[in-house]
Amino acid sequence: MSVVVRFAPSPTGFLHIGGARTALFNWLFARHHGGTFRLRIEDTDRQRSTPEAVEAIVEGLSWLELQWDGEIVLQSQRAARHAEVARQLLAAGNAYYCYCTPEELAAMRERARAEGRALLYDGTWRERDSSEAPPGVKPAIRLKAPRSGETVIRDHVQGTVTVANTQLDDLIILRSDGTPTYNLSVVVDDHDMGITHVIRGDDHLNNAFRQTQIYRALGWTVPEFGHVPLIHGADGAKLSKRHGALGVDAYREMGYLPEALRNYLLRLGWSHGDAEIIPTEQAIAWFDIDAVGRAAARFDFAKLDSLNGHYIRAATDARLVELIAPRLERALGMAIDEGRRARLLAAMPGLKPRAKTLAELADNARFYVERRPIPLDDKARAQLAGDAPSLLDGLAPLLAAAEWRGPALEEAVRGFVEDRGLKLGAVAQPLRAALVGSTVSPPIFEVMEVLGREETLARLADRRSPHREI
Repeated sequence: MSVVVRFAPSPTGFLHIGGARTALFNWLFARHHGGTFRLRIEDTDRQRSTPEAVEAIVEGLSWLELQWDGEIVLQSQRAARHAEVARQLLAAGNAYYCYCTPEELAAMRERARAEGRALLYDGTWRERDSSEAPPGVKPAIRLKAPRSGETVIRDHVQGTVTVANTQLDDLIILRSDGTPTYNLSVVVDDHDMGITHVIRGDDHLNNAFRQTQIYRALGWTVPEFGHVPLIHGADGAKLSKRHGALGVDAYREMGYLPEALRNYLLRLGWSHGDAEIIPTEQAIAWFDIDAVGRAAARFDFAKLDSLNGHYIRAATDARLVELIAPRLERALGMAIDEGRRARLLAAMPGLKPRAKTLAELADNARFYVERRPIPLDDKARAQLAGDAPSLLDGLAPLLAAAEWRGPALEEAVRGFVEDRGLKLGAVAQPLRAALVGSTVSPPIFEVMEVLGREETLARLADRRSPHREI
């Protein structure tokens, strides 16, 4: 059997992190088995579904590099087909017209509540003829569900799950206005798309029982199910925005790499021994749905940051420059020209081991491309007080004459401080402040080599002693 799976989000908002993991599991399952991964947009809620949300889902999947196969299916365009299947069930005697009014259904629920029973439809029109229908009432179509026995699901994640059919009522499959309901639409679409495995969140487990009954009423093959536990926060509570229940676009903006987020989401509820760093090709080779655990996974930003730091260190310097350049342009309000890009490229080996996100990497790299005179923070300004400017004035000619390599520059600075009977820090810290604008940076001689002779001397000139003639 050729595996066909689907990711079927509702476009009522962004692609949230739980949806991204569901898409990843489906994509990996398809790639592992040499199968097909389809994308279906379940946009039947026309009031809440928006084109912007569809675009956000598509962009999120594309950024995560979870490419789907074939054309995107829009569920809203298939309503006629869904209604056709409802009438097919009606003709076969597996569904019936229900003429209950909203008031009658409300009264039915109230009686059940008063008697302590489940709020299920009582089958009022199950065996009645349409000739008894009250005038002016448009009927809904209900599935004639089995009233005895059990509906059993053998789930790849949850194991065997059983519900007594007495706990399931005759659900509406076509509303009185002619629109199909969710469970019917899903069954018809999955059947017509040839879906063999339905992998989704375990909040859909109850739907699986009803959908299984629809499949069986139609005589269609029921797909295999895998209901994945939801994601919780690090404290075990239901995932919220404070835990990380954000859109994939937010993680992109925060500076996470797609391969890092894929690796992290993979490890939320799935494991392969003690492996933590799992490149995508290895994930495809190892992944199967049966290895997903039943317990809710816990989202932990610290672990995500650690993984992202690993993937930043593994990324090429040129790629990282391309990723942080737009961030720097936005922050500085200027274009990053070729000269500044070359500076970033040269600096990247010293920058990337210190960053866990692209945002942090861009922030750490900012001083390399700042306009002159570069801004100083308070600590840097303090380092440039007193005799510091005159010391830098004295150092500048020695640097101008030095070979422009880190070791030679260090030798020049050390010789300068020895001649003056100073400690290295007395000059190195003001030097760092003048060149970087703060007291924290990669090794200062590495910084000088990257900045180049002209930029270094120009930055020092910006901090000249006010008593020196220019």
